[in-house]
Amino acid sequence: MQEFQNKEARLYRIGYRLASSNASYCDRIEPTLGFLIHDASSYKNAASVREEFGLIGDIGVQAVAPGSPAAEVGLKQNDTLVAVDGQSIQSFNQDPDATWRRGLDIRREIAHSAQDGSVMIDWSSEGAAVHSVEVKAVDVCKSQVELLSGDSGALADGTRILVGDRFPGLAYSDDELAAVLAHEMAHNILGHIDFLVENGRSGGFGRNSERDADRLMPWLLANAGYDPDAATRMMQQYGPRHSGGIFRSRSHDGWDERVELIEEQVKEVKRRQSETGRATVDWSAFFKPLLVQN
Repeated sequence: MQEFQNKEARLYRIGYRLASSNASYCDRIEPTLGFLIHDASSYKNAASVREEFGLIGDIGVQAVAPGSPAAEVGLKQNDTLVAVDGQSIQSFNQDPDATWRRGLDIRREIAHSAQDGSVMIDWSSEGAAVHSVEVKAVDVCKSQVELLSGDSGALADGTRILVGDRFPGLAYSDDELAAVLAHEMAHNILGHIDFLVENGRSGGFGRNSERDADRLMPWLLANAGYDPDAATRMMQQYGPRHSGGIFRSRSHDGWDERVELIEEQVKEVKRRQSETGRATVDWSAFFKPLLVQN
């Protein structure tokens, strides 16, 4: 359980950094407080989960993104959530036939409440007195990262990035793992999932969507303070070694061709940074998608 939490916390931290630093340029945004929860009762042995993580209730804080509103008010990993906007966690019913549902309901309640700019959060740290703080929400690109148990892939579904806990890229450096997440985030940012569901992947739609996700990677990385060259390194490292996943299919170019496309954009990112004297770049003004969505 600890290993799974560590992996998900790392993914959440990197994903939040990418999503928050690029929010000014995303059309699809959502408010967030910058923390992730999990429900001990959704595991096989809830008591052992509560004991391992020091929880006094079922709803624990799985991850807190550094620099997020949640972090700024002192919320920490393995704190216990007590109430949301005055609504006790106990009032959220647990379905024994769908133990995942309560956690989803609580996440939805937090997201709904954040729409007005803030959420009152009550929590306890290590069984101490309950803190009650109004947490301000910030906008991020709509693309929360979640870890899946027993899976080895990475994909975007339009609003989330789903990464398996056996995904090989979890062994990469933060910059190179951020490149993987940036690729999937680009699919969500550019609206590829909905477009491809409606129009299919033929006629170059699928291939151009992958090219655009590759090409946007270095822009997203640079704005988050990651090395834009990590997009190239990630592709060079992953591409030759793996025949499946997001890097090899009929809808994708060969990995070496993809490296060339990425390198072109890395050069453009650095040129724009040099011209403006700023590390962040408004890619929405410069990035020209190959996939034309009418």
